[in-house]
Amino acid sequence: MSAPVVDMPLTRASVLEAHERIKPHIHLTPTLTSRTLDAFASTPRSTPLDGIANAREVTVDNAASPKIKFVIKCENLQKGGAFKIRGATHAISRLSASQSSKGVITHSSGNHAQALSIAAGSHSPPIPCTVIMPTISTPSKIAATKGYGANVVFSGSTAPEREAKVSEEQAKTGATLIPPYDHPWILLGQGTVALELIQQAEETGRKLDAIIAPCGGGGLLSGIATACEGTGIRVFGAEPRKDGANDCQRGLKAGKRVEVVKTLTIADGLRTPTGKITYGIIEKKVEGVFSVTEWEILQTVRLVLERLKVVVEPSSVVPLAVALFDEDFRRLVEKEGGEEGWNVGVVFSGGNTTVEMLGKLFAREEEFKEEQAEAYKNV
Repeated sequence: MSAPVVDMPLTRASVLEAHERIKPHIHLTPTLTSRTLDAFASTPRSTPLDGIANAREVTVDNAASPKIKFVIKCENLQKGGAFKIRGATHAISRLSASQSSKGVITHSSGNHAQALSIAAGSHSPPIPCTVIMPTISTPSKIAATKGYGANVVFSGSTAPEREAKVSEEQAKTGATLIPPYDHPWILLGQGTVALELIQQAEETGRKLDAIIAPCGGGGLLSGIATACEGTGIRVFGAEPRKDGANDCQRGLKAGKRVEVVKTLTIADGLRTPTGKITYGIIEKKVEGVFSVTEWEILQTVRLVLERLKVVVEPSSVVPLAVALFDEDFRRLVEKEGGEEGWNVGVVFSGGNTTVEMLGKLFAREEEFKEEQAEAYKNV
């Protein structure tokens, strides 16, 4: 199983070029601002906040009191319901005529599967697309991937099983592998979200000081960091903490990439460890990665649903949760931002969830609350 070898610079200029290629084929997703969110973020964590179930009911000594104003990029309203269409469309645009004729292939159980299917089907002429999906994939995601025109081939749920099935199918067709995240074409495409966010923030009168993005495989975060080179905008990553899901944060602290992650965090889109290429970029260009608990993620989902009236998947709100709850990040903003504070760009990465799934998550609220209380004992 091998992806195409690419010899192109991973620079802001390359992100700008990628944006020109994909602009006609993606949505310019809107940005949101919210005085309510700004007030919440600028309130010390020791103060209970109405509307998020008193998520800060436990007093934190010397809690930070930063001044934060948000600009939120709604990639949950992107084609396919997530930012993934950016990288997939860019990768498709880079294929030679010979590669296009043989088709593309990938392995994914979620957003990348749908994104590549859309991008391949939208090409003129359409490019054959095969997606290897674990048999345990969510039925709605399988149906959506097929609906976009892909040939879905099932495999086991482990990485070796998926990769073996990719190699088997590639041997039949000669299709080009388009990986979900760990490839230059993909991360340069994902980085285009930052170009739009920066411009849209300036149009609202909020020139960005920082951007926080979720980190799973690292394609989005490394792409944004690349896009922000030379702009003076600081880039930070956000991860769930449950069961070591904060692999990038742990890897940066230890000085070595974590290669295996086993977690059942509700932020299921962030269960993947960072890739070799993406981690190398994050290590050099991202100023810090922070993490939050399941309780904090769920309360942030509640806040977004109730106050912003926006449907998001849990993975999407992890960056916002960091700004609301992580004391290390908040102290950094308080120290560096001073009286003026920071304008912080936040990426809502996707909205591919269901009413049933959200209902099941909120049914576990007491479970997460108990875990949170136990964690606070060590604060």
